[in-house]
Parts: sequence; C-alpha cells; structure tokens
Amino acid sequence: MENKDMTLNEMSQIVDKYIGQFEEGYFSPLALLASLSEEVGELAKEINHFYGEKPKRKGEDENTVGMELADCLFILLCFANALDIDLNQAFIKMMDKFNIRDKDRWTKKE
Repeated sequence: MENKDMTLNEMSQIVDKYIGQFEEGYFSPLALLASLSEEVGELAKEINHFYGEKPKRKGEDENTVGMELADCLFILLCFANALDIDLNQAFIKMMDKFNIRDKDRWTKKE
C-alpha cells in the first residue's frame, strides 16, 4: 500500500473493500468488541515493554506501539463500518463536546 496521508473516510473505504472480499463480512458487534479488547491488551503489553519495567522475553516478537495502535484503529474502523457510523461526524461531535465541556478545565499555553 502506498505511503500517504489518508482521511478517516479513505481508511474506512480501504477496510470496507478488504472485508468485502470475504463471505463472512464484518464480525458481530460483540465479536468486534472482544477483538478490540484483545488489541488494547496487546497495546498495553507493548507500552509496558517500552515504557514500563517489564522487559520482553528472549525470542518474543518485536512489535511496535504504532502497529498495535494501528491494529486498534483497524478494529474501530470495522466497528464503525459494520454499524454504519460516520467516524468523521462522530469525531466532530466529540471534539465539540470537549471544547465546550472542558474549555476551562486545563491550563492553556500562552
């Protein structure tokens, strides 16, 4: 795949095209939630190896935090596609919520 910046919609379309080639299609919401939980666990393990006190075992696969985040993003995109959710719109609403609710919560840089 070409290395380029992509929008969430473009990523969503790529995931949909990938999943669309299989008869099974998207997993059920519960299976997607379980998959996301697994991926978050793998992300936690990598964070612990890179930033925590737990070193990797000899011979243990070298993964990266970036790849584990990308695995989580893939499942989130599958989730959104399966439930017909526009993540762009959801993100805009979420940021509006933070910008209103938390506008004075943190110390702003000058």
